[in-house]
Amino acid sequence: MGFFDKLKKITTNLFSGFTEADEAFFEELEESLILADLGLDTAMDAVEKLRVRVRKEKLQDQESVKAALRDVLAEEMAVGETALNLSTKPSVVLFIGVNGVGKTTSIGKLAHRLKGEGKRVLLCAADTFRAAAADQLQIWAERAGCELVRQHEGADPGAVLFDALQAAKARNVDVVLCDTAGRLHNKANLMAELHKLSKIIDRECPGCARETLLVLDATTGQNGLIQARTFQETAGLTGIVLTKLDGTAKGGIVVAIAKELGVPVKLAGVGESLEDLRPFDAREYVEAII
Repeated sequence: MGFFDKLKKITTNLFSGFTEADEAFFEELEESLILADLGLDTAMDAVEKLRVRVRKEKLQDQESVKAALRDVLAEEMAVGETALNLSTKPSVVLFIGVNGVGKTTSIGKLAHRLKGEGKRVLLCAADTFRAAAADQLQIWAERAGCELVRQHEGADPGAVLFDALQAAKARNVDVVLCDTAGRLHNKANLMAELHKLSKIIDRECPGCARETLLVLDATTGQNGLIQARTFQETAGLTGIVLTKLDGTAKGGIVVAIAKELGVPVKLAGVGESLEDLRPFDAREYVEAII
């Protein structure tokens, strides 16, 4: 089952009561978009843009109005490149986020995908705070058939990353995927830790392609937006990994994050299997929610 099909199963038909594009329809649509977790401001903006387009182009039938709404939402999400930048050897991808959102699982799934594309992938267990975090990552590394660099629990995350980058250069690795501790840091501690990791990357792999991906649980809805705002302020995100999209009808958070923060969703988790982390496609996504 494709990404489109899985999403379509769990989203509401926003046009179930459509008869014409009148004010009652726009009000109902706005409410439906808010319930789908686009957020008040984003939903109101999207409906206003649709209202203008419907009047300007004199759209009347359901399909043309649907198509116009898809265009509006896709435009809202067009805030940057959705493909990962893995243009150097090695490239480095940092995964950040709070506990329980699926960081380690997402790393394992991405490792599997990249390995299938012929890349040599190294996993870095820089989450040294959570008990058994490195053990969990090792299981994913074995499942994906990739290498792992780890140290003991409580080790300095920077030291683990340093070792991983040295190994990557020595072994001709294409991509380093780095797990980090998932804590609700205060901003100062978060900035200090991520700044240190960033400095190590700059020093050991100057000029390398790098991604800082925030992993969010789609089922948390607007709370995910609050998390994203905090991490964007402190870490400088290049993209979002949205997990558990198969478990929510409130995937509109994708649109809200893109519009409010200007950060593109790059990967989407739509299931439990190794293959269920997909490159995000905004057009396919809006096809599914409309």
